[in-house]
Amino acid sequence: MLKNNPVMKKLVETGEERIGKIAQQLLSNEKFVATVQTLVSRSLAAKGTLDSALRTALSAMNLPSTADLEQLRTKVDDLEKLLSSVESKIDALVDSKKQ
Repeated sequence: MLKNNPVMKKLVETGEERIGKIAQQLLSNEKFVATVQTLVSRSLAAKGTLDSALRTALSAMNLPSTADLEQLRTKVDDLEKLLSSVESKIDALVDSKKQ
């Protein structure tokens, strides 16, 4: 109902235009862009520090990290493939002896 209202459409269009102009002004401002880049860089550095601290804490408590669990999962998958291969070969040998 409100979507079809011409006044609401005009308000939305005006709002979109103004937001677009503001975004364009901000992105053309070198100081603003540099500040955003600095904030992103610092956030990523903080995340890296936090991740490292968490790995250290988990290690100190003798608990596995996500990477440790993923390595273990990969090893288990490899073992399952190997066992399946061995099982297939054993079945083939048993079948050949029966014939």
